[in-house]
Amino acid sequence: MTQQNDELSFMEQMQDVKPLAQNNRADLQGKHQETLAQKLKREALEKQVALDDNGLSVEYVNPVDPHDFITYKQDGIQEGVYKNLRLGKYDIDSRLTLKHLSFEDARLTIYNTLSDCHARGIRSLLIDHGLGLNSKPFPGFMKSYVNQWLKEMDIVIAFHTALKQHGGLAAVYVLLKKHPNQKLINRERHQKRA
Repeated sequence: MTQQNDELSFMEQMQDVKPLAQNNRADLQGKHQETLAQKLKREALEKQVALDDNGLSVEYVNPVDPHDFITYKQDGIQEGVYKNLRLGKYDIDSRLTLKHLSFEDARLTIYNTLSDCHARGIRSLLIDHGLGLNSKPFPGFMKSYVNQWLKEMDIVIAFHTALKQHGGLAAVYVLLKKHPNQKLINRERHQKRA
């Protein structure tokens, strides 16, 4: 009897309850509420992508042997200028060490440093990329990417493996274009002499 009374009592209490409408479709339009953590993470990723989109490749690279010279000269660069760079005759106005940096950090650092040097009128610098004899996934990994990245930056007009006293095969001299402001300063300086 008690079970029957319980069922009757339950039914009396549930008499004005109406069943919910069944909706078996997924909401693809999304009234999805993003959590604060998700929102902050998304914003940080978007900001990083914006900062990181510097055009330097992250895809395939032609491997360079750690013991090979790396060289490059844009068309129109005078042989005397290139020879002086190759022989280490230009003052080294800035130095950049990529040793012990992750791939992404090295990529950002090289782009930001060279852009900053160009904006400040610095023309020559030395990049220490290391030999990478034991680097993974292949020997000379960072050297190979430095060789490629420098060619991808239009402000780099020439580079050459450094002399032994400046790091030899583990470093490279880099010559940057004159900044337009520097060209104007030089033009004014030469006009005053005449």
